Amino acid sequence: MAKIHQNNVRSLVLDHHHHSTATANHHRLWTAFSAAAFRRKIFNAVSCGGSSRFRQEFQQDDISVTTSSTNLESKNEKPQEKEKPERQKKEKQKQRKGSEKLSDLLNLADVEGEISESETRKKEEALEELKRVVKELQVEDEVKRREGACKVRLLAKENSEARVTLAMLGAIPPLAGMLDFEDVDSQISALYALLNLGIGNDVNKAAIVKAGAVHKMLQLIESPNAPKPLVSEAIVANFLGLSALDLNKPIIGSSGAVPFLVKTLKNSHNQSSSQAKQDALRALYNLSIFPANISYILETDLIPFLLNKLGDMDLSERILSVLSNAVSTPEGRKAISVVPEAFPILVDVLNWTDSPGCQEKSSYILMVMAHKSYGDRQAMIEAGIASSLLELTLLGSTLAQKRASRILERLRVDKGKQVSESYGGNLGATVSAPIYGSSSTSTNTNGVTIANECLEDEEDMMSEEKKAVKQLVQQSLQNNMRRIVKRANLPQDFVPSEHFKSLTASSTSKSLPF
Repeated sequence: MAKIHQNNVRSLVLDHHHHSTATANHHRLWTAFSAAAFRRKIFNAVSCGGSSRFRQEFQQDDISVTTSSTNLESKNEKPQEKEKPERQKKEKQKQRKGSEKLSDLLNLADVEGEISESETRKKEEALEELKRVVKELQVEDEVKRREGACKVRLLAKENSEARVTLAMLGAIPPLAGMLDFEDVDSQISALYALLNLGIGNDVNKAAIVKAGAVHKMLQLIESPNAPKPLVSEAIVANFLGLSALDLNKPIIGSSGAVPFLVKTLKNSHNQSSSQAKQDALRALYNLSIFPANISYILETDLIPFLLNKLGDMDLSERILSVLSNAVSTPEGRKAISVVPEAFPILVDVLNWTDSPGCQEKSSYILMVMAHKSYGDRQAMIEAGIASSLLELTLLGSTLAQKRASRILERLRVDKGKQVSESYGGNLGATVSAPIYGSSSTSTNTNGVTIANECLEDEEDMMSEEKKAVKQLVQQSLQNNMRRIVKRANLPQDFVPSEHFKSLTASSTSKSLPF
């Protein structure tokens, strides 16, 4: 009987064979679990995924049937008749639940099929529309091509998949060819269509440059008839987008785009919008990241213009970013140092407490230049950098504090060297070898004398260093006082009180961060 319970189907067949010659009571028991019930069990198992719950119920029913047939002689007919309606009721409930679940599954499959079909249909329609747009770009009629460019501009504006598909269908070469049209509307439509195709897509940016679009844009700029402001702004926007790709930086930088961008940035006749100036400055920053482009930037007067524009808070941080890239080359550092008032301007930026980004970038520029050139360090000291650095080490950001400390350390080393050089000759005169043939007593006496003189000179050197540091601190405090007076809009002939002078006179080197 244990083997019979291993397989539900087998148990049913064997049970039917065992009771085929049984009494009427036995026959009625098999009728209660007939072929219809077997089909219902299979239906429930299939509709419910053959779960273990229904298999367990199936086995329990099979066990109950087998047990009933084994102990049938000891039971009467009345309990069997009472159990029969209950079993049929349970089977009907199981059948109803299985039918409902199967119906739900079928409905869900139908809904998913309809959704997938609708999505497929939409994708096919979108692809056909893109194919029609690209075909419009390839016709000879300029009006249709301009309409096609307008459609590309709209389709690629916010749809990344459309940008990829349009480029794969060949939309970029005909759009680049439209830049040769004399119609301004066609030029603008083509420029903005190319701009949108390159948004967030490096492959398309490289393909646009490869199609010769940069050369054609420069031809529009250099044409005898000056381009319309809208065309110039669209070209600047394209240079900004294309220069974001590292592969395009050397191509655009050597193409002659830098003078055009500088001209747009410097436009004093207000022919360029503020957005165009922002785009031009950002494009120049992208190009300055590539070191070989610094030489093209230095051929213009961009560096003096940028230094003089510091103070415009809309442009200052980006200006300092360009200058930070420029100081990476010796030519760039020289171009900055030769600008009149360059160091006072950069030192003044260190005091912009409301713009920590500008403080960090200005301190970086000064740190690089201080590390590379002694003459630049002297110019910084003359510009009053010490007081600003001391303030920055206390109130600046973590990065600005580190850079300010490095500059101060470099200035301190220079001050120590100056003191050593000023007493170098005296030290050489006092230290001499003993005279050959002299007695040991005279030798010892001379050695003591020389040692004493060295100690005295060393004390003099230390006192001179302290004096130099003290003088530096006093100068810093006085410079701070002058800045406070200037910010408070006090009279220019304002004289600090005697109490303040006494404070500065009694300051020691302990106020320095080193």
